[in-house]
Amino acid sequence: MKFGRISIALKKFDWALYITICLLAILGLILIYSVALGSQVDQNYLNFKKQIAFFIFGALLVLFIALFLDYRALIKYNTALYGLGIILLLAVLFFGKTIRGTTGWFNLGFFSFQPIEFVKIFLLIFLSKFFSDKAKYIGQFKYLILSGLGVILVMVLVVLQPDFGSALILLIVWLVLILLTGIKKSHLLLLGSIFIIICLMLWFFIFIPYQKERIKVFLDPSLDPLGSGYNVTQAMIAIGSGQVFGKGLTAGSQSQLRFLPESQTDFIFAVLAEELGLIGVLWLLGLWTIVFWRLIRTAKQVTNNFALYLIISIGALFFTQLIINIGGNLGLLPITGITLPFVSYGGSSLIACLMMVGLIESINVRN
Repeated sequence: MKFGRISIALKKFDWALYITICLLAILGLILIYSVALGSQVDQNYLNFKKQIAFFIFGALLVLFIALFLDYRALIKYNTALYGLGIILLLAVLFFGKTIRGTTGWFNLGFFSFQPIEFVKIFLLIFLSKFFSDKAKYIGQFKYLILSGLGVILVMVLVVLQPDFGSALILLIVWLVLILLTGIKKSHLLLLGSIFIIICLMLWFFIFIPYQKERIKVFLDPSLDPLGSGYNVTQAMIAIGSGQVFGKGLTAGSQSQLRFLPESQTDFIFAVLAEELGLIGVLWLLGLWTIVFWRLIRTAKQVTNNFALYLIISIGALFFTQLIINIGGNLGLLPITGITLPFVSYGGSSLIACLMMVGLIESINVRN
């Protein structure tokens, strides 16, 4: 790209969106550092140092590479990217590293790479291309099924890891797209009926006793407060104890004394609420409000359907992860292992999220 074009692109660059997601990432770094400093679990601050490296690499390189690459080129390669995603998901089942019972990482020595975070992007591109071409035909049941088959194949491979949280997110994003595109009520009822039947079959014929127990404990954590319900119980205690102003960084008893498990990933929202209180929670939600406002602003200005569906699907993915993570911390939704975008520790997740923001910026500068 010539210097003149770079200058024009930077002028059209959505700096408000960029600064906001950087502030979210910095908030995550502060919380990760606080947990490491107070608990002394990570005495060398290795996770904190890794997250800084991932943030710099993603925010200063990956995001801007996605910006300067014309997003419209993805239309041509959407099928190839989808195929690459399937290959990665198959490969991780055979050659992947198992962490906390999930075989979802490639071990690259100095860090682990989680392919599902990038496969999500490939699937969003694939679905955006499909819906931009078939939007006017989506009322026909066969096109609805065709779009669903692409999602189901990815979901099956993800469930085999098993990673039910990521599979649920992909399903919700697909549902958002078909609802916004326009689906007949009869088709919606049919899909709902199929879903209920599948759930009943899973409950009576597939789920083993401990899986049923986890669902029961989700509905009532007090059934097993020291077992399956321990995590969510400790998270709720941490959130409630923060009150308005919080206990202060490194001063949270639940997070610093290791009562709260996975405090840098799944339950980082509980750390935020305990140490920074309601003020910190409102700060987090305020930043996310700005992110969604900028996405809506860009969506209103786009001139082609592919860009519109890509923005909608990325926004739906961010919103779903946000709701599932916070809802799990509050005991309103099951704990699925879904991290808080930009905030939780995790290099693959952070870089993938920054890549999606780069695609949004690419759309923004080329309207």
